[in-house]
Order: sequence, then C-alpha cells, then structure tokens
Amino acid sequence: MSRILPALSHLAYIAVIILLVTAVPKGTLGMLAESRATLLVVGIIGFWRYCWSTLNFIRAIIYRRMIWPLRKRRVHKRYHDSGVISHAYFMVTTYLVETETTVMVYNRLFAAAANSKGGSTVVASVVYGADERLVQQIYDTHPDNMSDVRLIIDRIPSNGKRDAIAKALNIIRTFNPSHRDICVFVDGDTVVPYDIISESAPVLTTPGVGALTTDEGVLIEKRNLFRDWFVLRFNQRQVMFCSQGLSKHVLTLTGRMSVFRADLAVNPSFIEGVDHDTIKHWRLGEIKFLTGDDKSTWYWLLKNGYEMWYLPDVRSWSVETQPRESFVESAYVLMIRWFGNMMRTNGRALAVSPALIGPYTWYAILDQRLSPWTTLLGPISVMIAATLYDINVILLYIAWVLATRYIFCVIINLFRGTWFPVTHAPILYFGQVFGAAVKTFVLFRLNKQRWTRQAAAEEAQSPSDRQKSQESLIHHVLGIAWLCLGVFFLSQV
Repeated sequence: MSRILPALSHLAYIAVIILLVTAVPKGTLGMLAESRATLLVVGIIGFWRYCWSTLNFIRAIIYRRMIWPLRKRRVHKRYHDSGVISHAYFMVTTYLVETETTVMVYNRLFAAAANSKGGSTVVASVVYGADERLVQQIYDTHPDNMSDVRLIIDRIPSNGKRDAIAKALNIIRTFNPSHRDICVFVDGDTVVPYDIISESAPVLTTPGVGALTTDEGVLIEKRNLFRDWFVLRFNQRQVMFCSQGLSKHVLTLTGRMSVFRADLAVNPSFIEGVDHDTIKHWRLGEIKFLTGDDKSTWYWLLKNGYEMWYLPDVRSWSVETQPRESFVESAYVLMIRWFGNMMRTNGRALAVSPALIGPYTWYAILDQRLSPWTTLLGPISVMIAATLYDINVILLYIAWVLATRYIFCVIINLFRGTWFPVTHAPILYFGQVFGAAVKTFVLFRLNKQRWTRQAAAEEAQSPSDRQKSQESLIHHVLGIAWLCLGVFFLSQV
C-alpha cells in the first residue's frame, strides 16, 4: 500500500495535465500563434532559460560522473604521497538550538575531531551557560579517545553571529595554523560528516584552493510541504553545485558547514571582512552586513583569486525547523534572508574580472541578477494574453507548468538517485516564481536584514529611514511597471 498510493498520485497528476489540455478549445493555439505574446512566453526568453538549465545539468553530469572522481583520486594521491598531516580546527556557533540537536551535533563533531590524524581543536562559541555546561559534558563523556582533541568554549555576549565567528577565529589565530591545516565552519544545528577531515585536507592542501563546501541533507521530523520543499531545494543544490564545481568556483560557501584553509581563515583581513562587512549603495548609503557571513567569506576568497571546490560525495545534515505556522510564510521569511544575502553581494561580485574567476562563474553571478525578471515574464505574459486574447491560455499555461516541472523533477531526482513525491513539481514552480518576486523585493531593499531566530535590524524609525522605505517602494513598483510595459510592447499592444 505504501508504494501504491505514491504511484496513484503520480498517475492522477498526469491525468490532470491531460484534462487541462483537452479542455482548451482547438482555436486557442492558433489565435495565440498570431501574437507576439506567445513568442515571449515560449520563445526567445524561454529558450534562453531552458538552454541555461540544460547546460548546467550537462555540466553537473560531467563533473559528478567523470571529472570529480579523477580530480579526487589525483588530490588524495598527492596528499598521501607528500606525507602531510593536517591539524583540524572546528569553529562552531551555538545559539538558541534545542538540547537534543546540540547533543547530536556535538557527539558527531567530536567523533570527527577524534578521527583527525593530526589532532584537532574545537572552538565552541556559546551565549548561555547551559550550552557551555552541555558542550563540556558531551566532551567529557564522549566514548572516543579525546586525548588529541582540544576543546575551547568561548562564552560571549549575544552580539550576533558575525561577532561570534570573529572572536572564535581570533582564538584559532593564536595557534598559528599553517597552510597545511584546515578550519571547519559549523553551525550549531548541523551534523558534520564523520570523514570530513580526511576528505577535506587533500583538497585544501592543493595549491590555489581556499575553501570547499559539501553536499547537504535535511533533518525534519514532520512530513509536510516544508520538508518536501527543503528536500527539493537540496536536490536542486546538488545539481547546481556540481555544475559550478566543474569551474572550481561554487557560488556559495554554505554557512551551515564549509571548510577553509586555516591560514586564510585567520588572515586579519578575512576576519575583518566577516566582522565588519559593508557595501555602499547609491541610494541607501552604506549598508552594514548583519546576516550573510557565508557570503562575506565567499567574496573575500573570490576577489583574492582562490578556488572554491565542491565535494558531491560528502554530505552534512542540517536540522531544520519551520519558522512560521504556514508554509508560504515560512518560505517568505527564509527567502528574505537567503536572497537578501545573495543580492547584497551580487553587485560587487560582478565587478570581479571574468579573467580571474572564469567566464562561466562570472555569467552565473550575472544570471542571479537577471533570473528574477526573466522568471516573472512568463506569468505576466500569460495574464496579458488571457486578458487580451483568450482566458483559456491560463489552462494551457497551467498544463505547461505542471508538465515541464514534473520533467525537471524527474531529471533532478535521477541525478540524485532517488524518487520524489508528487508535491515536488508544484513546489518547484512556487519556488521559482515566488522566489523571483522575493528577489525583486529585496533588490530594492538591501538595507533590510533579519535573522530567522531573531530580528537583526529594527523597523525604520527615523525620518531618513522612512524616506528610504518609501523610495524603495516607488523604485520597486516602477521596476515591475517597466517589466509589464515591456511585455505589452513585445505583444504589440
């Protein structure tokens, strides 16, 4: 029965697509073929987007099946032949994490630390005394031999994650780590791979490599749309990061867990970039980064010409909790933080020369800026075509969305080697369109930042801040208006 119900749900999904197509009058397609709106929806823009998706999927297959196995064997052989023994530093930030999660996370972290042949140092940054006592207890009672694992608990005021990371890195700096050592950045709700040190050290001792990130899985107890969304996101992430890994430059050093060359992580300018990162905006003035520490570390390595690799066969596990009651509200809260971090870094990353980072990486960064607008073109074009030509266009569009997103989900999950619930296809479209709308929202409000667990910025209070908020609204409305006008123009209206 457990296998029959999912199969029936997929059959019902396909039946809905067929019913939608057959419900459309025969003359609708002919009428649309005469308008440029159709060309806009499924023509040049769509062709460009689908070509970009196809290119990334082909690159991902090449990297995962061919390039990475060869690259991995080469770096591991060089590492073992050199006789280098790397010391591992773990920088862990724990704040407002459930006790059960903290126990699971630190038990695995200490097991990975004890597995280091060159010894390890764990710097745990905590705010509350209860967390300090709990971490110490886990260390004292851990079953593995902890004689080569040094634990330092840094209890600090609640001044934010950036401050915690900077203080922890300054502690690690006192040990004078070398270019042979590694530093694992870990969030307090992330379970590290047991073999993270043996897998990371050969890569990070390769000349020119500054950091790496790994595959990621999600741990959510409740089976609902929120869980399905995260599973789909991480499946998409595996494809995109494999594609980016081919060029040795991932676009994100995931804040949940990434690994850095230790001497770079304690570089004073690197620490300063984490602790006090800012950008200057022509309208909003100087914006101090509150969230997005992973984007600050990524940008520092990018502009300094370091490679950032992807390990597709090593996986960390993140414990996720739904931040709001409803799925849509939860997605919105998380997207505001994620996409705000991305957009705040995007402009300055585009200023880095393609000769330094490679044409693919530079274009992928540019695509982050273009994709929200091209994604919104489809729904806007359909609404215009339905209003001016035939309302049945909406039925055709829904059928097209259901069919294409189902095919995408099949491809994504075949790459992962898994199957998927039928909810993935509509969730994929929701993530694309709703995510594009959120990206345009944060693009005009780069000064608005908020953590999921706590407010990172107060609401606008001063007259100057209120004016900036009003200006942001006007600019956002004008941006959407120009997009709609462009669709009208291309539709010959």
